[in-house]
Amino acid sequence: QVHLAEAGGGLVPAGDSLRLSCKASDLGFRNYHMAWFRQAPGKEREFVAVSIRPGTGGGSRLAPSVEGRFTISRDNAKKIVYLQMNTLKPEDTALYYCAASQAALSAVRQSNMYRHWGQGTQVTVSS
Repeated sequence: QVHLAEAGGGLVPAGDSLRLSCKASDLGFRNYHMAWFRQAPGKEREFVAVSIRPGTGGGSRLAPSVEGRFTISRDNAKKIVYLQMNTLKPEDTALYYCAASQAALSAVRQSNMYRHWGQGTQVTVSS
């Protein structure tokens, strides 16, 4: 059974950094796009970043709201995907989820295209 385990969340002041990690188990990791989504209280789940699987060219996509501040990376040997978050803002406060998909590139920002999800890790940024 596929298991995605997030770690690294916490409470930090605005301007600080955090690095989230997501360890995958029982997953053909290299064959999956690995993404981060987030959901703030009272809001819909939104796309943050995705690391494209090597077989589809690799690389990454980021939401405009985090461009220039967040970076996503993956270690295929360790089956871990990271989200480096710099210059955090209060509006980044949310529950951050790791997810895995084999969707077409045109659909990698859509949460309904992700089959496997972690339980989430809370990120709280104080002003």
